[in-house]
Amino acid sequence: MTLVAALPMYDWPERRAEVDAQWAALRDALRSNGFDAPDFLVRRNADLPAVPGGIKNKAGNVIAPDPAQLPPDDLDRHALWCHPGLLFAQTCWGPLELGLQAYVHVVGQDDYSGVDGGSGELYSSALVMRRGEGTPVKAPAGGEASLPVQVMRQKRLAFNSRDSMSGYLALQRDLEAQGETLDLFISHTETGGHRNSVEAVASGRADIAAIDCKSWELAQRYDEAASALVVVGWTGKRKGLPYISAFELPAHLFA
Repeated sequence: MTLVAALPMYDWPERRAEVDAQWAALRDALRSNGFDAPDFLVRRNADLPAVPGGIKNKAGNVIAPDPAQLPPDDLDRHALWCHPGLLFAQTCWGPLELGLQAYVHVVGQDDYSGVDGGSGELYSSALVMRRGEGTPVKAPAGGEASLPVQVMRQKRLAFNSRDSMSGYLALQRDLEAQGETLDLFISHTETGGHRNSVEAVASGRADIAAIDCKSWELAQRYDEAASALVVVGWTGKRKGLPYISAFELPAHLFA
C-alpha cells in the first residue's frame, strides 16, 4: 500500500517551504521507526492513490469517493482523512466529533505556545471585525470565552465550514453557554477557509468571523486584508488541531 501524508490546515502558499521542512523532520522520524513515510506531502486529489469503487469502511460501505474521480487540483479533505494509506495528517476536532474518529487514530496535537490566544495544545478563535466597528480586546488570560454579544447581534457571519471547531462549532457552543444561538446573526456565509473569511469581512461581504488563533497570526503576517480588521472577542480555549493516522503510531514520535 502506498502511504500518504498531508499537513493541510496551515499550509498557506507563503509558507510551503516551512511546512515541507516540518514534514521532512516528521518523515525522518517515522522512517527511523520502520514506517515507509512518503517523500512529499499530498496537496491535491491527484496526489492521492486511487481507490477504485470508493473508500469503504469495514462493513463495505462507501465513506469517501475515489480520489481519482475528484477534481485533480482540488483537495477533498474527507477523502484524504479516510484514505486507507493515510500515514499522517492534520484535521480538526469538528470532523472527528462528527464521525471521522471511527476511521482514524488520533496520534498527537499541534502546539500553540507563543501564539496569542493559544497555550500548548489549546487554542481559541479570534472574533474579527472591521476597524471602527468593534472595540479591540486581548485574549483572556484564563482561556474563557469573551463574546461581545450586543456588538455581534444582527451582523453577517462568515465561517469556513459547518464542521469547523474553530470557525463555527466553538462559537456556536460558547454562544449557547450564554443563552444565545447563531440566530443572533442576520446571515451566515460559508467561505471554505479561514483566509477566505478574513477577506470576506475585510471586503465588506460579511461583518464578523471566528478565525483560529494560528490562522489569524498567519493572516496578519501574509494577508493585507487582515490589516483592515481588529479582534473584538475570543472563543474559549479548546484542544487545537489533532494529528491523525489510519495506523497506530508510536506516541513518542510526536511528544
